[in-house]
Amino acid sequence: MKLTDLDIIITAPPAPGWGGRYWILVKLTTDNGIVGWGECYAASVGPDAMCAVIEDVFNRHMAHENPENIELMFRRAYSSGFTQRPDLTVMGAFSGLEIACWDILGKARDRPVWALLGGQMNDRIRAYTYLYPEAGHDMAAFWTSPDMAAQSAAAMVAKGYTAVKFDPAGPYTMRGGHMPGMRDISQSVAFCKAIREAVGDRADLLFGTHGQFSTAGAIRLGQALEPFSPLWYEEPIPPDAVEEMAKVARAVRIPVATGERLTTKAEFASILRAGAAHILQPALGRAGGIWEAKKIAILAETHNAQMAPHLYAGPVEWAANIHLAASIPNLLMAETIETPFHAALIRNTIRVENGFVTPPEAPGLGIEVDEDLARAHPYTGTGLHLEMRDAPCDYVNGNAFEGGAPAPKT
Repeated sequence: MKLTDLDIIITAPPAPGWGGRYWILVKLTTDNGIVGWGECYAASVGPDAMCAVIEDVFNRHMAHENPENIELMFRRAYSSGFTQRPDLTVMGAFSGLEIACWDILGKARDRPVWALLGGQMNDRIRAYTYLYPEAGHDMAAFWTSPDMAAQSAAAMVAKGYTAVKFDPAGPYTMRGGHMPGMRDISQSVAFCKAIREAVGDRADLLFGTHGQFSTAGAIRLGQALEPFSPLWYEEPIPPDAVEEMAKVARAVRIPVATGERLTTKAEFASILRAGAAHILQPALGRAGGIWEAKKIAILAETHNAQMAPHLYAGPVEWAANIHLAASIPNLLMAETIETPFHAALIRNTIRVENGFVTPPEAPGLGIEVDEDLARAHPYTGTGLHLEMRDAPCDYVNGNAFEGGAPAPKT
């Protein structure tokens, strides 16, 4: 069995675009006609440029190779250009292609991917969700409204979720870590208070930040949130400052989680060695794929750390996350995004039920990709999957981060 054909589909979810402005789906076909699907979570170059990278990685390192040879193909891509170091874009391309290889291998053996990863450790995967506007909520006002967030949290708990994530402390700016404004701290405290009152002890609070604070600023904000006992404080400072993140972890009595912007075991190992986080959040479409994420989980296990696979993408990466989650002993939970488009794209083959996901029994990733639907929603914009703003923190008027990658205003 050899890999012979590659197809790339750039799919844009309908507004408001939960899961990003576009998803990069890859379709691999073997010489005996088996099709595998993967998804690349790479956002540092535009989709046209990324397609060229994916094609280069496939043609250079994977074409005409046996899809069983995951380790060999990874080492080729990881070493490409005399590097042997984490490269966000190359590994992002490889990750989606690697996921597709696992889909092929499972189908060839008539077994789900989790069965090829050591078998099923978890027969139910605890899911969590971001808080999104409910029907009747003002979309613009939602992101700065503790009351609306609390209503959304109560609705998610009523659906069975036992953990909810929210993100009121923006902005995300290309200027790097900043000191939060006092209004941002007060708003964050108000969100935690309102959501805690709404859900009580029925759900964990997951406080989302995305590397926007300085070390001192992250400590100042984190300590203000401690009375509400969030389960985690997500990526409080930029991800490359490992020792500084460790300072935050030591100073704040909330577990630090990180990983969505990291790639390969090399970067995650640095986090573990420094004690910078004890909850790891690899995005499988960026971190190196399923096999590399399994290695990251093993490293985490040796440091008594847990895994919470990240998702801000489409349902193919989600499927990969679920198979990894099913196979590891140190799973905490897995991120999920429930939209009609996510469900339709995989024909509802994996679902959240009462806040948990049952790993699929069907071969491969266990999904049925609606290829016609994927092609019917091409991306026509110019923005990246996710973007930071140029403007600095506004200490006068306050700040608002509008969740995800919202559609352009009309």
